[in-house]
Amino acid sequence: MEIKIARSTQFVDTKPHYSILDGLRGVAAVVVLCFHISEAFATSHLDYGINHGYLAVDLFFILSGFVMGYAYDDRRKTMTVIDFIKRRMIRLHPMVVMGAVIGAALFYFQDCAEWVDVSMVTVTTLLVATALSALLLPATPSAEVRGLGEMFPLNGPSWSLFFEYIGNLLYILFIRRLSTKVLAGIVFMAGCGLATFAIAGPHGDICVGFALTGMEFTGGILRLLFSFSAGLLIARIFKSISANGSSQRYNLSAVARIFKPISAKRTFWICSLSVVALLSVPRIGGAAHLWMNGIYETACCVVFFPLIICFGVSSGKEAVGLTGRICTFLGDISYPLYMVHYPFIYLYYAWVKNGNLTFSESLPGAIAVVVGSILLAYICLKLYDIPLRRFLANRFLKRKQ
Repeated sequence: MEIKIARSTQFVDTKPHYSILDGLRGVAAVVVLCFHISEAFATSHLDYGINHGYLAVDLFFILSGFVMGYAYDDRRKTMTVIDFIKRRMIRLHPMVVMGAVIGAALFYFQDCAEWVDVSMVTVTTLLVATALSALLLPATPSAEVRGLGEMFPLNGPSWSLFFEYIGNLLYILFIRRLSTKVLAGIVFMAGCGLATFAIAGPHGDICVGFALTGMEFTGGILRLLFSFSAGLLIARIFKSISANGSSQRYNLSAVARIFKPISAKRTFWICSLSVVALLSVPRIGGAAHLWMNGIYETACCVVFFPLIICFGVSSGKEAVGLTGRICTFLGDISYPLYMVHYPFIYLYYAWVKNGNLTFSESLPGAIAVVVGSILLAYICLKLYDIPLRRFLANRFLKRKQ
């Protein structure tokens, strides 16, 4: 029997998605896009236009952990490690490859004094970098082609997919076997580690993870361990209070009663505005008091983001009507958008720096990057990601009888 894709983001043998969480993921992806545009006008890590936009990655990790626990925790005895890895690679890797290809195609158009002279990079070197990026193998700081020390110089955001894969492997090999109490202990210890890094670290933030250097890699691991594990813990807690133990959807009536007056529609907009507001708060403390900003970012990751996820799930309802369609669209394009936009950010950044442009002067280009990235993400989803995942699922996944 052929495995079909019922919706653009799920297989028919997977559980239903929470539309509110799908929508939140899309909102976070758009915020990341706008944050990356603002990088062209920052003079240091203290004055980004959207000061905490990079924390959207931590929200992604929490959402990923929640979805992982929701989708796979009750398959512990039926799903093999190999089957799990195939499913995750089919879901994630096509867009990893697409991001690498787009990054390579635009590389020679991104000449900028801020990084190495791209014309000096040979085609052979670029092809090697493309292959490494497509295979999600990080480049060492001394060997990457842009000279910024990035793990993935053709498509910077791939660093978070590198850590996502690590989280997936940790889950299937170890974490899924742990009791909820042990998992809670891991979340607590990882949270303490993340807080220490944010508050006592050299930058007063957790805008780290994109390079293989000690500080960057350590920070990236801490971001993953806390947020991914916290998402898994949230999934287990919500499942434990399920009223009927349904395997198809958590019945969260015990929690939903707390938020009964709030509809799914309002829940989505409240959660979305909360995410945007938290990520847009001006930097706190400045250079003289870096620890203040560290406290704020710790609070976002450890307190506010988990609460937003719980609030989004606890409505126990699907968003319908226009809000439901917005959630579906945002959820569908969220991952493709995250994976295809950054090569155009390099291009925009180079254009701004080479022309010494102000934001108002470059505003048409910024709008073009936003709109073009969303359109490209949708095109990649429909014409590349879905058909390829369908083919790979039919070819490599076990078929239902």
